Amino acid sequence: MEMLAYLYSPLGMLALSASDAGLHAVRFLDREAPAPTAPADLAVCLQAPYYQLKAYFAGELREFNLVCAPLTGTDFQRQVWAALAGVGHGRTASYLDIAKRLNNPKSVRAVGAANGQNPLPIVWPCHRIVGANGSLTGYAGGLVRKQWLLAFEQPEQQGSLFS
Repeated sequence: MEMLAYLYSPLGMLALSASDAGLHAVRFLDREAPAPTAPADLAVCLQAPYYQLKAYFAGELREFNLVCAPLTGTDFQRQVWAALAGVGHGRTASYLDIAKRLNNPKSVRAVGAANGQNPLPIVWPCHRIVGANGSLTGYAGGLVRKQWLLAFEQPEQQGSLFS
């Protein structure tokens, strides 16, 4: 059974959905959101994602250790999402970098489309993917959030590409 929790972040309210299979989605809520979920009210399947996201936004966590179980995604999308997890905290990669990592350098546009469908932003850090020239490109959560996340991780900047 899918369970929900709401977590306030510096980027607004996040909705987390999970089940015993793992974390299904993290979504930014731009509409009026419910109150944050009290820690005492968290379902067991939401405890790790909730506390790890809190620790990330507190600057105490750089890598997530979660069981992720998205409910959607083609095989190619899942390969792209798995590659996102390899882009380390404070680093960036381009869509071409991801395509090359998948041994398919001609799939740059498809990588971009898959990146935009990422159900687990922040956890699978699609905000770290930039244009080939380093420019900020689209982000499902909005470019303001992407800029914030990249700036937030900037003190840890160690270069580009994968960890």
